[in-house]
Amino acid sequence: MDPVISLDGLGVKFGGRPILKDLRGELRGRAIGLLGPNGAGKTTLIHTLLGFHPASSGTARLFGRDIRTDAKSIRALVGYMPERDSFIADMTCVHFVRLMAELSGLPSDAALERAHEALFYVGLGEARYRKLGTYSLGMKQLAKFAQAIVHGPRLIFLDEPTNGLDPPARLRMLELVRQIRDSGHAHILISSHLLRDVEECCEEILIMKDGRIASYCNLEEERKANLKFLEIETRGDSDAFAEAVGTLGCEYALTGDHRIKVVMQDGIEIRDLYRLAASEGVQIRRLNYKRDSLEDIFLKAMEDSDGRL
Repeated sequence: MDPVISLDGLGVKFGGRPILKDLRGELRGRAIGLLGPNGAGKTTLIHTLLGFHPASSGTARLFGRDIRTDAKSIRALVGYMPERDSFIADMTCVHFVRLMAELSGLPSDAALERAHEALFYVGLGEARYRKLGTYSLGMKQLAKFAQAIVHGPRLIFLDEPTNGLDPPARLRMLELVRQIRDSGHAHILISSHLLRDVEECCEEILIMKDGRIASYCNLEEERKANLKFLEIETRGDSDAFAEAVGTLGCEYALTGDHRIKVVMQDGIEIRDLYRLAASEGVQIRRLNYKRDSLEDIFLKAMEDSDGRL
């Protein structure tokens, strides 16, 4: 199966100045997070994949279609929710979403039907005949989301989808993203400066810095790997307990008074540690799984910008 996005030495220049630099890798996740500081090239990458900017070197592919040669067919496969508002203020929302569906290739009647469906889906059914200029910020974000999904795309680009939303509206937006992700009907790429939003929705993370790929992370694999790392606080003879843990084949390190870090081996269970502690007369007072947060991963990527997929 073709990757969702393939980057093959992709470079983009504006006025001779390099903005994207030799991007390489493959992304296959249902929900992909795109992170990086301001000016990292996130929006430029999205715009290039959408065909708004020509590649200066290399290329990229969406579902195996080359952005240089298959731009027209790619447009029918993707939806785009831009960061900034791009509305016709005096147009009703349903007619705006219908227009965007037609521009994505749907016939007029089908476009209108799908516009109604999309607006009810995002929660704007009752307000679909109101003019967009009268909408609140949260409603405008939902309208942008509706036009991005109206034609049934296979890949949806969301650029700062929760930008400016109050907490209830943010939760609603993230729930819509998760519903689409879990339905299996479309892949989603989210560009956001809010690490929590990305961590709640995404499986794969691409971190950019200065127009390059600083880091790639598969969050699902990272979370599974973290289940092997334990931090244990004990009461009793922690040295003897640590040595006993070593006899199970587990790597360990004493990190402080009655504190032990353990790397679990395949076939060793938590109950084995409690059984061992009981035999050594040691009490396990606290046991935590080590968990690298997305913030940890992001900050590490900012320290070292030489990462590649």
